[in-house]
Amino acid sequence: MTSTTEPDKAQPLSNEQLSATTLLRFATAGSVDDGKSTLVGRLLHDSKSVLTDQLEAVERASASRGAGAPDLALLTDGLRAEREQGITIDVAYRYFATPARRFILADTPGHVQYTRNMVTGASTADLAVVLVDARNGVIEQTRRHAAVAALLRVPHVVLAVNKMDLVAYEETVFARIAEEFTAYASELGVPEITAIPISALAGDNVVEPSSNMDWYGGPTVLEHLETVPVSHDLTSCHARLPVQYVIRPQTAEHPDYRGYAGQIAAGTFRVGESVTVLPSGKTSKIAGIDLLGKSVDVAWTPQSVTLLLESDIDIARGDLIVPSSDQPQTSQDITATVCHVADTALSVGQRVLLKHTTRTVKAIVKEIPSRLTLDDLSQHPAPGALVANDIGRVVIRTAEPIAVDAYAASRRTGSFLLIDPADGTTLAAGMAGDAFATDTEQPEEAEPAADDEGWDF
Repeated sequence: MTSTTEPDKAQPLSNEQLSATTLLRFATAGSVDDGKSTLVGRLLHDSKSVLTDQLEAVERASASRGAGAPDLALLTDGLRAEREQGITIDVAYRYFATPARRFILADTPGHVQYTRNMVTGASTADLAVVLVDARNGVIEQTRRHAAVAALLRVPHVVLAVNKMDLVAYEETVFARIAEEFTAYASELGVPEITAIPISALAGDNVVEPSSNMDWYGGPTVLEHLETVPVSHDLTSCHARLPVQYVIRPQTAEHPDYRGYAGQIAAGTFRVGESVTVLPSGKTSKIAGIDLLGKSVDVAWTPQSVTLLLESDIDIARGDLIVPSSDQPQTSQDITATVCHVADTALSVGQRVLLKHTTRTVKAIVKEIPSRLTLDDLSQHPAPGALVANDIGRVVIRTAEPIAVDAYAASRRTGSFLLIDPADGTTLAAGMAGDAFATDTEQPEEAEPAADDEGWDF
């Protein structure tokens, strides 16, 4: 539970405070048989995060497959198809905690055809663990995973060079792989890369330091997960509150109460601060902040709060409350990078619903300028459509103006979903602006798209 203690208004929270008040979301990725599920299982087992009945179930399943020892990969490979094939297909989520921190992990698939699943798992991750088989080194799928991590702006990447026991724990093998991966990931713009030599099967450098690699003086995987900072300076990031619900109890005690409730997507709000409501552009000042039934002077992400404003203005679900001095652009035209996750194609002219924070609007796909080739990050121009697992650039025209940040500036308010209006199926996950640049691209004004069914923008 997030602390409600007011942070120092002049100083950002320290890394130690952040570690104590926030959880770490992380995802694992790697090629097939690199040992992702075994690493996760070892992490859960050695950190004493496995219940007795779960371990007994794994032991029984391992024995039925003829294994001499418990196969810890089965702790995350929960689907029957995965156990039969020995691979991870879906994204397996697990929660665990240590005395130092709480964790939510996502064990993502390694196959090329499940790229969309890795995007799902890494989209909310603060850290990505990319596994490499020490015998194979950096391969094509490793580069894909690094590219997806960079595309999704995952702030921390751990290169776990696994199966070091199969290369006699050679330092030169680890050094060569670490150098090659670091050079490639840095070129993509990954801000922080930490390389750790491990053996998930034997437990080397996962939770406990390895006596077989005394040449390595860095942290174990768990030590790094427990100490890596998982947030930025809360006093300087873009403050955003998507309105989820308007509260008007109309009681005798509070006859004129009108509050705007939601989870703070980013940044910090303070009583007395001037704010603007988008897309209407109306302004007011924060008269009060209610948090867990108490009034506070300041609130920050990811707390769920109710803001009370000095002015009685029209605000509804889907509106965005932002500082008047730090407003995102409001537009009907969005240029974005999307990962297509549906089995049906996304094509030019297609009608969709665009869900951004708590707001859902009608939209039309105006253009698909290019499709990204993850192998070398080249752009394939004018593909015409995007199919499952494709990542491409799109231009979308919405029926109503929406306030969208660049994804590079805010992962929460710079992301959106495209939804099939016919059946509610999620079609694509989008990232506004250029995912590989820090500046927001502004598309040229598009001509309204007209049709005969009321989708005239």
